[in-house]
Amino acid sequence: MKDLQKINKEYNCFNTICNIQEKKTGKLKDLKISVKDCICIKDIESRAGSKILEGYKPVFDATVIEKVKKEGAIIIGKTSQDEFGFGSFSTNTYNIPKNPYDKTRVCGGSSGGAASATALLDNHVAIAESTGGSIACPAAFCGVYGYTPTYGLISRYGLIDYGNSLDKIGLMAKNIKDIKRVLETIKGYDEKDSTSIKDNLKKDTKVKKIAVIKESLNVNPEIRDIVLKYVKEKYGEYDEISLPITNKYGLACYYIIAMAESSTNLAKFCGMRYGASLELKGNFDEYFSKVRTKYFEKESKRRIMLGTFARMAGYRDAYYLKAAKVRTLIINEYKKAFKKYDLLISPSMPVIAPKFSEIDKLNPLDVYMFDNLTIGPNLAGLPHLSVPIGKIKNMPIGLMIIGDHLNDYKVIENGM
Repeated sequence: MKDLQKINKEYNCFNTICNIQEKKTGKLKDLKISVKDCICIKDIESRAGSKILEGYKPVFDATVIEKVKKEGAIIIGKTSQDEFGFGSFSTNTYNIPKNPYDKTRVCGGSSGGAASATALLDNHVAIAESTGGSIACPAAFCGVYGYTPTYGLISRYGLIDYGNSLDKIGLMAKNIKDIKRVLETIKGYDEKDSTSIKDNLKKDTKVKKIAVIKESLNVNPEIRDIVLKYVKEKYGEYDEISLPITNKYGLACYYIIAMAESSTNLAKFCGMRYGASLELKGNFDEYFSKVRTKYFEKESKRRIMLGTFARMAGYRDAYYLKAAKVRTLIINEYKKAFKKYDLLISPSMPVIAPKFSEIDKLNPLDVYMFDNLTIGPNLAGLPHLSVPIGKIKNMPIGLMIIGDHLNDYKVIENGM
């Protein structure tokens, strides 16, 4: 534990450090597990990176936590993240993690602490969460494997939600074998989560034909060259495929849906039922606004306002419902591609991890653009894996492998 505290002091990757081992037998008895702060652990502070949930200690375990505890895993702590998952750099929070390769650079987000801890610790798997790229992005920036499952494969019960139709609990590790071990424990239907699905994963892992997403190659030229070299060496021949709808409309579609859902989910933090509270003064609107003004970070306020606007009666058809229709077109575009190809490939992120000083100069739209490569498979609920494949200027880069629904094993096996 002293080593863990020393690492945390230097890199800020944990919000809470603990040491929980329910029993010393089971399939995961030799494995250390960290848990993203938005996933509930009984009697351990779970804040989702937000001041508004300071002091909240759940009286129950999330389903994934129940399952790993039963298999003897050692839970070592809650990892730092962007507040409620709102961000690409893990800087929208009270505890900002640092990149293990260069402390002047970001870890990526929103599961930045999970990725940093994974790079720094041995014999460890991070349980993280992705809404629009919150696993693939930090995994690429920190040089680890980041697996995001088919939507519904892993129960979300006990997850402090961001966007219900987008959130997925996934895993990070230094190697694929550990990801597979934990996945076998936590996957499957959960009667407490109406969006969870039965474990009908396809067993076939053979790959006959792959394609690189053409639009994804408009990235840092060094990253593009490393990705294409890796693909050629591993798979030999490959095609290039265009996904024009995803490329043109994906980012706007994602942010309209995500912000609308998040503004709805955050309405419960009103200073009365959940979260922090203040002295009761004024009418409800005054009190409600005062609590949220004090305890929410800037990005949370922005998303609440934009999301509320997009789902208002006068604008719902023009924005939210239209985005939902575009999402269906994006899913169909991927489905059409998977009729011809087993896997789709792209870089995980368009650049190496930026410096803190660089992102301070970005406006919100610039920040949202960083998600352009990762939002497609997240909107469609497709399994994907960020694989560390090299470095530029001593900073890691990642390649993203995307598979069709329930082809998680194919994605994972081909990341080895």
